Amino acid sequence: MPPATPETEPAGPAPGAALELLVHGVGGTTPADMLDDPRTVRVTGDETAAIHRRAADRYAENEPERFRHGPVQEAYCWCNLTSGNGSRALWLLLLPFMVVNLAHWMRPPAEGQAAAVRLYGVLVRLVALSLTVLLTAAACEVALDLAAWQCAGSVRCADERSWLGFLSVSQGGWWSQPGRRLALAALLPAALVGLLWYLSNRTWSAYEAQRPPRGEQDGDGTPGLRPRPALGRPGFWYGRRLVARLRAAHTAAGFLTVAAAVGGAAARHDRGAASTTREILGWAVEGALLLGAVVVVTVVCRRGRSERRLDHRLDGVLVTWLPGGSLALLALALLYAGWSRPGWRSTGTLPGDTTFSFIVLAQGILVVALAAVALRLHRRAPHTRTVLYGLGGPAVAMLACALGGVMTGGIAQRVADWLDGPATPGTGQGPIVGPPVLLSWQASVIPVLLLLLLVPVLLLALRTALTARRLVPVVEGEYDGERPDPVRSRRIAAVRARAALTDAAPGIVGLVSGATLLLGALAVAGSRASGTVPGKAFAGTHPLVEGVAESAQALGSWLVGFGFILFVTWGRRAYKDASARRTIGILWDVGTFWPRAAHPFAPPCYAERAVPDLAWRMSSWTGRTGGRLVISGHSQGSVLAAAAVWQLPAATRCRVALLTYGSPLERLYGRWFPAYFGPGPLAALHRELHCWRNLWRRTDPIGGPVNLPAEGDKPEVDHLALRDPVAYGRTHEHPLPEPVLGHSEYQADPVFAKERAVLLDRLPPALPLPLPQQRTETEPYGSSGRSSG
Repeated sequence: MPPATPETEPAGPAPGAALELLVHGVGGTTPADMLDDPRTVRVTGDETAAIHRRAADRYAENEPERFRHGPVQEAYCWCNLTSGNGSRALWLLLLPFMVVNLAHWMRPPAEGQAAAVRLYGVLVRLVALSLTVLLTAAACEVALDLAAWQCAGSVRCADERSWLGFLSVSQGGWWSQPGRRLALAALLPAALVGLLWYLSNRTWSAYEAQRPPRGEQDGDGTPGLRPRPALGRPGFWYGRRLVARLRAAHTAAGFLTVAAAVGGAAARHDRGAASTTREILGWAVEGALLLGAVVVVTVVCRRGRSERRLDHRLDGVLVTWLPGGSLALLALALLYAGWSRPGWRSTGTLPGDTTFSFIVLAQGILVVALAAVALRLHRRAPHTRTVLYGLGGPAVAMLACALGGVMTGGIAQRVADWLDGPATPGTGQGPIVGPPVLLSWQASVIPVLLLLLLVPVLLLALRTALTARRLVPVVEGEYDGERPDPVRSRRIAAVRARAALTDAAPGIVGLVSGATLLLGALAVAGSRASGTVPGKAFAGTHPLVEGVAESAQALGSWLVGFGFILFVTWGRRAYKDASARRTIGILWDVGTFWPRAAHPFAPPCYAERAVPDLAWRMSSWTGRTGGRLVISGHSQGSVLAAAAVWQLPAATRCRVALLTYGSPLERLYGRWFPAYFGPGPLAALHRELHCWRNLWRRTDPIGGPVNLPAEGDKPEVDHLALRDPVAYGRTHEHPLPEPVLGHSEYQADPVFAKERAVLLDRLPPALPLPLPQQRTETEPYGSSGRSSG
């Protein structure tokens, strides 16, 4: 359909207009599937996220007869924000950063506890900073220690690998000195830090720069008005300043870590030599690096996020000079290490054990302190539905550290195994010594952790089977008048029982996190006490103990390596395969809803684009037509819909109804993120909205009720649980067996259209419109005539 011109367009939208704005859930879909029509047009938006209509409904506002039997439908497609091009596959390497960012938003509610809230945020940001240092240290371990120091310093190892020949001590070339080898190898981890900075800066300019439609101040700018819930504040989805500050600090931390690895090795050698000048220079380099580290920690600890207003400022000097200054220190460290030292020989290993032990201990202390703060906050406002008694954030932060440790150990173990040839790293039988002993100890505790998990998994399986058996008569009782079919009843009951497993996830997360913390502490103690790999630490003890230790070490090393290979393989497949990319996109749909408040290198927050999109659309459409609008969200789309409604001005919000189905708003978000979706915020949203209805099924493993009772003239939000399947047996309306839908196809249920009509009837009638005016480029349906069907 060619674009209409002002001369040929109909006059103006007629009163009585009604619109349903559909928002899909995780995994994404196409506009044709959402609108059930192959011919659709994009009415506003771009290739990344856009709103579509049926081609026949493009100018429906000018045809009032279209609103007699239901609203015009629009589909907002946001799936390309997380699963678009092949570069999304690189986000797999950022998984620990994404997980620790979730921990920031999991704090318990804290009315009047501003100091504790700030301390909670500081601790999470410090844990996030430790992950950046850990990843950079892992790259330094591979490039500097294993390759440049150990392999290039061993004649046997270097001669077996021609690409290391120019660094080999046997060649006696300019690069054969240890300091120069380290300086050259340091370019690899420095390039990794630069890549992370580039990706963060690129996504920052695309995602964090979307302005919401509300005013500049909290509470719609009315003096003395009570502050709105967090997700309704103007600056909540506008985190440009904080992400820029954190990006500068983490980039500087990465460069300083590389500089410390290179300059520290040279300084340690010079302190044992007879050159006073070099020793003084070494102390100066290390002092400058220490000063830079203090500045980085100070910047990370300072609060830079403002939610009560739009913060347009950028700390230009800090954002520019902090990474630049750290890069200059790195260049100074490289020059210092490249100074000629003819008598220097690389023996043994670089002090990786000390480095990784310090990082792991620091992470453990930070997580324990975070748990103490979270418990204090939870005790001030306890709620039975909050997961792990408020310890969800610390538990998830511990999981982020564990993921970082697995990735670190995996890459170090695999590279060491490759460089050591047929020998086993760490046994002394190959040409290199191997990776730090701590990494071997961490690998050896993985089988123990898996054994610990086996018990609750078996208990959950048994409980699910017993629950399914108990639900059989309940299912049959819900379909009165139907002849019982044992096979059919057992199948429905089994789906319901498996759907309840979602509620057991907090216990599993708590068990894994607690065991990881304890076993990690034991690994650090074992590596420091024995100074050797676990298999050799128990040599000479009882043969059974020695055999178990060796088996745990071998199996753990294999599992760590397998995990790293799985990451790489999955990422490579996702880069080439669109279906695999969509699968990874589902993971990001769940994990990147929240802004990057803790780690700037995490995958970008798609909601900082999607929420302003939806809020702008609702504000502009209701303001232009005066009509009624139902925003209809499924699954994760219901979370986006609720967040967008919170951002609306009060005058717009009173013309909008919310319809959620398959919604995790209370079941997942309310339990894991109680400060933002707990009972208080959801009750406030219920009061502010003119009308809200939630549809759910007992067979749905994700969605559930929001548990908001009737309040004043507002009815209860939750509908009675929908029947699933719609028909138990064969009927005239359903001659074939109906499937158990679970989390999908809510719109196919007859209740859906009925509840949508009730919501539209409860909204105020359409407002009188001003005289028609020529459309501007900001109006939604004159900007694009491209067909997507």
